[in-house]
This record gives sequence, C-alpha cells and structure tokens, in this order.
Amino acid sequence: MSTPNQPEGDKPAHEVLKIYFLPNLMTAGNLFCGFLALTKIVEADQAAANFDATIRLSMFLILLACIFDLLDGRVARMGGYESPFGREFDSLADLISFGAAPAFLVHRIVLRDLFIGMPEVGWFIASMYLICGALRLARFNCLAAMSGSGGGKEFLGFPIPAAAGVVVSLTLLCMWWDNHFLTRGSLRYVLPVILMFLSIMMVSNVRYPTFKTLDLRATRTFTKTVLGILFIGILFILQEKVLYLVLPFVFTGYLLYGFVRPRISRKIVQELEDEDEEPHQG
Repeated sequence: MSTPNQPEGDKPAHEVLKIYFLPNLMTAGNLFCGFLALTKIVEADQAAANFDATIRLSMFLILLACIFDLLDGRVARMGGYESPFGREFDSLADLISFGAAPAFLVHRIVLRDLFIGMPEVGWFIASMYLICGALRLARFNCLAAMSGSGGGKEFLGFPIPAAAGVVVSLTLLCMWWDNHFLTRGSLRYVLPVILMFLSIMMVSNVRYPTFKTLDLRATRTFTKTVLGILFIGILFILQEKVLYLVLPFVFTGYLLYGFVRPRISRKIVQELEDEDEEPHQG
C-alpha cells in the first residue's frame, strides 16, 4: 500500500530495479558473440572449402565472448555497479555463449559423425554439457543470493566460461597441429571425453578462485613485475601462436589448479591469488 506522501504505483527506493548501462552492455556483447558463434556453427558445411575457416571463426567468437564476460564483471566491481539484474543477465548470456555454443561445436565436428547409427548418443553427450552448465549457473546465483554478495572469492565447480575456453583452446591447438583435424583427424575423438569431463567438473564441489580480489592498480613485488614483463614479451614473440599454445596452457592450467590448490600451502595460495587474510565465502 502507498503512504499519503507516496503516489500510487511508486515503489520504495530499496525496491527499484537497478540496471547499470556499461556492465550490461558488456554482457550484451557476450550474448551477441555467442549467438554469432552458433549461427556460424550451424551454417558450416563440411563439404565446403571454407569449413575450417567458418569453424575457426565461431571459436574466435566464443573467445571474444569470454573477454566480454571478463570485462562486465570487472567493470561492475570497479564501479560498484553489481546488481541482481546484472547477475541474472550474465548467467543467461553465459548459457548461450559458453553452454550451447561449445556443445553445438563438438556435436558438429565430432559427435554427429561418431554416432551415425545412433544420433541420440551424440545429442545426449552435447546436452549433458549444456544441462550441467545450466545447473552450475543456477547454483552460483542461488549461493550468491543466499550470501548477499557476488558469490565470494571462490567458485563452487568449474566456471562455465573457463569450460568453454578449454574446449575451444584445445580444439584450436589440434587444428593447428593437424590440418585434417576437423575432417579425419583421430585427435578429434578426444573432444567428447573432454566435454563429459567438463560437465562433471561444472557440477562438482571442487573450488576455484574467482580472482575478484585481484587489483591491477595495486603495487606488485619485484619478482611478479619481472614475470609479468617476461609474459608480455613471450606474447609478442609468439604472436599468432599465442592462441594455439598459450590459451590451452592457461585454461587447462586453471582446470588442474582446482585439484592442486587444496594440497599446497595457504601462503602460496595467497601469493598466486593476491588474497588477503579474510576467510573464503562458499
């Protein structure tokens, strides 16, 4: 009911839906890239001469969606623009760009031909990845709402953008390694196994750092500064090989870090993740 001084239909200030332009614009960019990736995967004709180029373009679009996803969270936190609307919108975009697109990708280049007599098996494997990704996002949103925060300093289960990064980066590596990877390369049959493993990891209880406490404006130790300069130098030297060599190392290393993390000392974890001494939130 409205108060005497409050017009009918007006809501109290704490009930007004907050929609911030810039972070949600980044999220829209993520969703747009995911949609374009899906269209390219669907349009790809294996008999056409540009089949490899079309599939590669779709994977670059998924990686571009990863960049938008990284930016929207960083912009929201730096500007104090985090909101329930942004979290929900981000999850919807992630489900398309990092759930549906990678599932379609693996089905298009492997699963459709692998189970010719039983196409349902191929769709089942691809759909399991998509469903587990949706469950992981729903669990994240529920935990974030329950804690009243943006989800804390840890992810419960492997993040779906990183899962998509693993699929895409390893596929790009195999394409670079074997020119016939998409059509008759034997390595492509590893992708369904990777997809099923990532499905399990997304709904697992393995914890991964969010790196939300990473402050790029903070001072760094001399060693970290040197390592950072060396890393940038390697990127310039490798140039076009960056996507094929560095990205699989980054995404796969993050995946394996979840298993190694509980077995290393707390001090090393703090150094790697730039954490303070505050306890983690689930």
